[in-house]
Order: sequence, then C-alpha cells, then structure tokens
Amino acid sequence: MVIENSLWLNLATALGIGLLIGAERERSKGSGAQRAFAGLRTFTIASLLGAISTLFSFWLLAISVLCVMIFVAVAYFARRNEDPGLTTEIALVFTVILGGLAMSQTAMAAALAVVIAILLAAKQPLHGFVMKVITKNELHDFLILAAATLIILPLMPNRFIGPFEVINPRNLWLVVILIMLINALGHIALRWFGSRIGLPIAGFFSGFISSIVAIGSMGERTKETPALMDAGLAGAVLSSVATMLQLAILLAAVHPPILKMLGLPLVAGGLVMAIYGAWLAFNAHQNNIEQASYQPKQPFKAKLALMLTLVIGLALIISAALKAWFGEQGLLVASAIAGLADVHSAAISVATLAASHQLSTAGTSLPILVAISVNAIAKVIMAVISGSKKFVAIVITSHTIQIGTVWVVWYWF
Repeated sequence: MVIENSLWLNLATALGIGLLIGAERERSKGSGAQRAFAGLRTFTIASLLGAISTLFSFWLLAISVLCVMIFVAVAYFARRNEDPGLTTEIALVFTVILGGLAMSQTAMAAALAVVIAILLAAKQPLHGFVMKVITKNELHDFLILAAATLIILPLMPNRFIGPFEVINPRNLWLVVILIMLINALGHIALRWFGSRIGLPIAGFFSGFISSIVAIGSMGERTKETPALMDAGLAGAVLSSVATMLQLAILLAAVHPPILKMLGLPLVAGGLVMAIYGAWLAFNAHQNNIEQASYQPKQPFKAKLALMLTLVIGLALIISAALKAWFGEQGLLVASAIAGLADVHSAAISVATLAASHQLSTAGTSLPILVAISVNAIAKVIMAVISGSKKFVAIVITSHTIQIGTVWVVWYWF
C-alpha cells in the first residue's frame, strides 16, 4: 500500500509539472494561425509520457525523448520563418525528462519545474534587463565573475604549497572571488539607488575596494566643493565600516575560529563608525545640500582584485619568513608593514598561518589588531594629503574612536 501511494504521488507530481509549465506556455502561445504548437495539454501529456516511460525502463524513456525531439524538430522547421525561437521546443523536451525524473527524484523534479516556469514567465523582464538595464561592460564583468567561480575555483588545488608552505591556491582564488563579488554587489546597489543616497553610499562601497583610496577621493571632492563636506565625510567614515565587514568575511572564509575570537571587536569597531557616518549623512540631508551624483562605471576591476591577492600572497610569504626567522616579533612587524597598504592582506596572511597550523589561533589577535591600527594611520595620512583641515579633523576623530573601541573590546572581552 505504501508503494502504491508513493507511485501515485510521483505520478501526481509529474502531472503537476506538466500543468505548471503548460499553463505558462498556454498564455504565451497566442491564438489563431500564429499560435505556438504546444500548450497546456501538450506539456501535460509530455510530462506523463516521461513518467510512464520511466516505470517500464530507462530505454523506453530515451525512446520517448527521441520521438518528442523529432516531433519538435518537424514543428520548428515548419514554422521557422514565423518564429525562430526554440524556447517552447526545448521546454517540451525538458518536460518529458522532468516527468521521468519525478518518478525517482520527486522534490528535485518539482523544484526544477518551478524554476523553468519562472524563467519562461519572466521573458520580458529578463530581456529588458539584459538589453536595456545592464551595460556591455557590466555583462562582461559578471561573466568573468561566473567563470572565476564556476570554472577556475574547482580547478584550484586545496593544499598548502610554495615557500614555507603558506600558499593555498584555492583560498587565494576565493579571496579574488570575494573581492569581485563584494564590489559587484556594491555596484548593483549603486545602480539601484543612484545619487539619492549620494556620497555616503559611494564611500561605503568604495571602501570594499580600498578605504584609503576612498578617503583620498572624498577628501579631494570636499576640498573642491566645501558644500559637500558632511556628505563626503560620511562617505569617508562609512568606508571604514566596509573595511571591517570585508575583513570579517575574509577571515570567515580563510579561518573561521579567528572570526569567533575577533568578531566582537570587529563588530564594535564597525558599529561606532556606522553610527558616526550615519550622523554625518543625516546632517548632510538636514542641510538640504545637493549631493553630487555618483555614476559607477563598472562592477569591479578584475586586475585590481588580482593585484590585491598578489599582495596578500606576498604578505603571506613575508609573514611566514619573518615568523620563522624572528618569531612572534617578526610577524608583528610584517603585519604592520602590510597594514600600511591593505589591512586585508595582513589579516589573511596571519589567518592562513593559523589555518596551516604554523601559528596558534590565539596568536593571531595581536598581529591583526596591529595591522588594523597601522591601516588607520595610513588613512589619516591620506586625509592630510587630500582633504581640508575639517576633513582631517573628523577622519582623525572617527578613526581614533574606532581603533580605541576595537582595542578596548578586545582587551576586556
């Protein structure tokens, strides 16, 4: 009785798959002489054909799929001058396969049917997005991100190699992907919100690339246009929030135990800067200052992500060498030097040493905190070079509060 109930449930799922996809195609096939060749009944019968064929043998399913493909090919060539598309034809063949799959993998078949129905129904929004919303450069960059994630990452060896055995190619490539992904998400948000949020959101997402560069850019802009001072300061301060967030994400990817240990200090440091930046952004809004528009040019720069990862790899080797030659003191010096340019490279190098069991997890806290502190000094130096006195004063104040909070929370908790 259980077997019979299971069989009827699988057949009902196959029936539902055909009805779901067929209902969508019925609404899209039109009417009259120009209507498409397949609709609700055709898709339902095709799904049940796949299900019944599977009950007898795999070869009967293969023959059924082949027969449907022949019918589809004949129908396509008979109407190719009217509609050159192949969507309905491919969907019909796939429905036969889904009907067969429903007899053994019911949940997977149902889920795939829902996905197919959504894709079919979303024809206009998808076409409009690809043709009118997304630019050619954006599509190119997103294809690079997809290739880096789906093709290159699985090929990367997941073992420690190189000098001092601290280079893990998979982890380093994962860093490349994370940098590009975070920047792409920031780019999408900027495209959606535009200049309504203005410099604060631009500064925040620029911080994922480089908070030092973001502060330099905001300093130059506020120096040229003093009326944008509060908005530019908000962007400069919020860029450091992005630094903390990205640092937490990268630590979680490389060696999660470090994030558990430093999570509270990082959250506290990011939170005080978020509050400070939100207050500055609120002041800019209250003053009714017209914010300069920010037009993102591309989702991310693959070369920049690769360069940052190379810096991280170099920092890994230097940190391991200094630790091997001079112990913990050498690692602190290496972290401080790396922190002048990029805090993430220093933190990842230390985290990788811990992941490769060359450094205890407890011994990672001090080098990472030193790197964060030195990086804050580099930001202040950039503010002095690029901004006005008020800009420098706020940058110094905000980062002093942030670093002080991080150290205090780490010491007490």
